Amino acid sequence: MIRTESVTKLFRTEDIETSALHNVTLGIREGEFVAVMGPSGCGKSTLLNILGLLDSPSDGRYFFLGKDVSRASERQRANIRKANIGFVFQSFNLIDELTVFENVELPLYYMGVSSADRELRVNNALEQMGIIHRRNHFPQQLSGGQQQRVAIARAIIAKPKLIFADEPTGNLDSAHGAEVMGLLGELNDTGTTIVMVTHSAHDSEYAHRIVHLFDGHVVSENITKGMVN
Repeated sequence: MIRTESVTKLFRTEDIETSALHNVTLGIREGEFVAVMGPSGCGKSTLLNILGLLDSPSDGRYFFLGKDVSRASERQRANIRKANIGFVFQSFNLIDELTVFENVELPLYYMGVSSADRELRVNNALEQMGIIHRRNHFPQQLSGGQQQRVAIARAIIAKPKLIFADEPTGNLDSAHGAEVMGLLGELNDTGTTIVMVTHSAHDSEYAHRIVHLFDGHVVSENITKGMVN
């Protein structure tokens, strides 16, 4: 589904050049659940940003659904993201001034989906996440676990092929974290490909494969369980 070939990412200022990724070659199959692990500053989030088409590599090649997108423009990357990718962030990234319903509805609004279809799809997503009873509440009226459920509903509302999750349980207690990981596992079981950055050994147990980064290099990969066909 996605593949990198010798991807490198450099960050430059007037005085210094920092290499965040070094010659990363990685492949992820459709339907996989892959966890990316490593110490802080090892390049995990940089890799996720490149794979999620939020950033471009400085060198190397990146293939998404068979197409080389290494030098795609921001508009081209945005179009690919809109059609194929959902994101779940540690900080939830919900808009405080919008209700739960409106937060989840927003991607469909920008896609030009009709009002009636938006209503149906948002309610279905909220029902799937077990948060339909909070549809008219605002984010600050919810617990952290509920906010992350809303964020996942927003991520899946456009039925993406792929979800990128950046420390999805990082701001949650263990009980709410387990609920969120269970939801991600259920999405993967129904065919959604998931790539997750995490520090949590417990969360990584949900993955089929763990990719370990250190100082911008892939240092090892571990298969944890087979994919369900």
